[in-house]
Amino acid sequence: MKKQISDALLRSIKAPEEGRVEISDTVRPGLRFRIIPSGRRSWIFEKRIKDGPKRTHTLGTYPELSIRDARAVALELELEAARGFDRVAEAEKEAERKAQAELSATSVRKVLEAFESLHLVNLRTGDDVHKALVRGLGPYLDGDIVNLNRKALQGIIDTKAATGAKVQANRLKAYLSKFSKFAWQRGYLENHIGVGLEKACKEVSRDRVLTVAEVHEIWDATFKLSAVAGGIVRLLILTAQRKNEIARLTWDEVKEEQSWIELKGRRTKNGNAHITHLSDPAVNEIEARRGLRKSPFLFTTTGKKPFSGFSSLMRQLNEKLREDFEPWTLHDLRTAFATEMASRGELEAVIDRILNHAASGSAPSAVARVYNRSQYLPERKRILNNWAEIVTSPHPVKAGKVVPFKTGAA
Repeated sequence: MKKQISDALLRSIKAPEEGRVEISDTVRPGLRFRIIPSGRRSWIFEKRIKDGPKRTHTLGTYPELSIRDARAVALELELEAARGFDRVAEAEKEAERKAQAELSATSVRKVLEAFESLHLVNLRTGDDVHKALVRGLGPYLDGDIVNLNRKALQGIIDTKAATGAKVQANRLKAYLSKFSKFAWQRGYLENHIGVGLEKACKEVSRDRVLTVAEVHEIWDATFKLSAVAGGIVRLLILTAQRKNEIARLTWDEVKEEQSWIELKGRRTKNGNAHITHLSDPAVNEIEARRGLRKSPFLFTTTGKKPFSGFSSLMRQLNEKLREDFEPWTLHDLRTAFATEMASRGELEAVIDRILNHAASGSAPSAVARVYNRSQYLPERKRILNNWAEIVTSPHPVKAGKVVPFKTGAA
């Protein structure tokens, strides 16, 4: 029906039980009011484009779009149609242009995947670097990499620093710089946008040394953590090894017959294969994980990947310590071991072997590398046994309480 549409008229119209009711406006030809069974009331405008097709436009709903505004929009569309301008056709062209641009664009995510497969896969810490980049570049991952700029990278670093994690922000800066250089060298970026990025802070060498009493406190607190988290920290204390070397420990790296851990070069920071003797308490910690032999990893919460939640671990562990316990890191456990054993007269060279510190000088020959890996093994065993007695006191492992390796167990 055709009527001069008014608010009073529209309020009087009831929703049909089926189909729809339409009223054509006599004031603005082509404008129609429509109501359907659900009660939805909307504006429709229909007009033929000059030398083109007839187009139907949905303008909006009533009363959100008033009668006056609906007529104004209809008039605008009528004038465009008279000029031959087709909004529908233009929208289709714009959508096609965007689709073509997306097809030709290379996303940050795709370049990051290439960075991972060509570079990070060769690094011991590649997984950690990739995770940090994914988190940092999150808002930009699906965008075209050509739109990534130095301001965006610096913003990522500053955002991380604002959380108080300034040292981690410095690490992120290094990762972003390396990634942007990779993208530039391979032609994804016209410029190396990672040049000139500012660090979050100036790092200084830490002089924190845990006392034996503090190591005892940490040891006791680990028993209030989960079996996985507590086991990792206790084995870190007992072996004085790096956190990822223990957290990512696999069963085939545990040599039960020799009672030691044997890591290949790709698993160590300096790339040198390394042997770590297992004291009796360390053997007990590993035996406690035997039920997880179905997973290749000793410490896992998923069964498929090694443990990686160190931030949560440290937060929970610090909550178990006294309030005035000075800030510390897991790496400080290595320093505590080295300091205490050196104070007891142990040779620095042997301590360095236990810690797997890289030796200075020219690169050793293949024969020398094999020799160095096993050098001082008896002394290293004795020192780690003594250290285990120190850190477990006043909870020493009593004679007859040690759980030996169950050789041949599945």
